[in-house]
Amino acid sequence: MGSNQSVAMSTGGEMGFLLGRYEHALDPKKRFTIPAGWRQILGNPQYVFVMPDKARKCLTIIPQEEMEARLAKLREKALFDPALSRALHIIGANSEQLALDVQGRIRISDKLLQFANLTTTVAMVGAVRMIELWSPEALPPEGEVDQAELGNALEAAGF
Repeated sequence: MGSNQSVAMSTGGEMGFLLGRYEHALDPKKRFTIPAGWRQILGNPQYVFVMPDKARKCLTIIPQEEMEARLAKLREKALFDPALSRALHIIGANSEQLALDVQGRIRISDKLLQFANLTTTVAMVGAVRMIELWSPEALPPEGEVDQAELGNALEAAGF
């Protein structure tokens, strides 16, 4: 069911960009495959991190390298800071570290699948550095471009 197969590759071993949209059906075990091109851009990781988006009903796959850099910064903070401890508790309770199998599949918990209303099909959207997981019904139909929304996005990103 893969569709838009836009992938930006980089040179010199640097991470490329996660672009485009793919749709995959959840298999009977509720797994889906991260596209091979995206896995290559992610550096063929052993695992990825998945967490709910803070403002929208979707999930975010955060690459291993990106998450490890963020966790390294957290290690520099005070160990027993109450606000940080609470924040880490909430993040930890609502996130998953998922191993990819040999075919690049992951199995997200029922709790997170339910949060994003992922029941039969997952729409994966490349968000440059991360992958967003959406219910296809929550997105515009493939092939449709909202020019006003694109203009706002380009402006917000400084293009």
